[in-house]
Amino acid sequence: MGHYSLEDFIIRTGERAPGQGVFELEREQLLKIYLNGVVWTRMGSMMAYKGGIRFSREDALERGPGKLVKISLAGEGFSLIKAEGRGKLYLADRGKKISVLKLESDSICVNCNDILAIEDSLNWDIRMMRKLSGVVENEIYNVKLEGTGMVAITTHHDPLTFRVTREYPVFTSPNATVAWSGNLEPEIKTDISLKTLIEKSSGESVQMVFRGEGFVVVQPCEEVYSQTQPENKISNVYIS
Repeated sequence: MGHYSLEDFIIRTGERAPGQGVFELEREQLLKIYLNGVVWTRMGSMMAYKGGIRFSREDALERGPGKLVKISLAGEGFSLIKAEGRGKLYLADRGKKISVLKLESDSICVNCNDILAIEDSLNWDIRMMRKLSGVVENEIYNVKLEGTGMVAITTHHDPLTFRVTREYPVFTSPNATVAWSGNLEPEIKTDISLKTLIEKSSGESVQMVFRGEGFVVVQPCEEVYSQTQPENKISNVYIS
């Protein structure tokens, strides 16, 4: 059947039955949060909400001015909004697949581009990997999360997770790397001879190296963002 009545369409595409978690997947690309308090969300990710929810930018005094400076350094690709109140909040990020992780006294590092939502019970801080002047063109920023609570991350298509062991380190492209164990300290490895043949940094010329015991998550896409965001334009069509 290639078409539906309006009532059939509403039923087929309507909300799923509620579950038990604070963060739940309404669809693979749509996160539903049962909000009762505070949650931190990626700017521009709100699709809809029900109930009494207020949105505000992070206050410089709330988590310290140092963290606000780090957010500024990380660029326009990473800005967090505080959602506060009670209701249902729906988030998405350009159709990317969403994974919900529950940390239990754990730690994880996530690429700034791949953060969607952070439960307020988690502690988080922005970190920058060391830039090698003349070899790596841009700093690499990530968010380290620690404690107990939920975090939603995004990937282009299905993520792939590698185990990192002392015997077998893992090498990844920075633009395809999504997350890794909080105990790992990745290094930057460059192939200078190959770099001279490639105009821009790529996974072949610049790699992240993970050594020790843990895991690293990659996606089947090298994600690169422009620092300038086009103006959003909204148009509506009313059909009766």
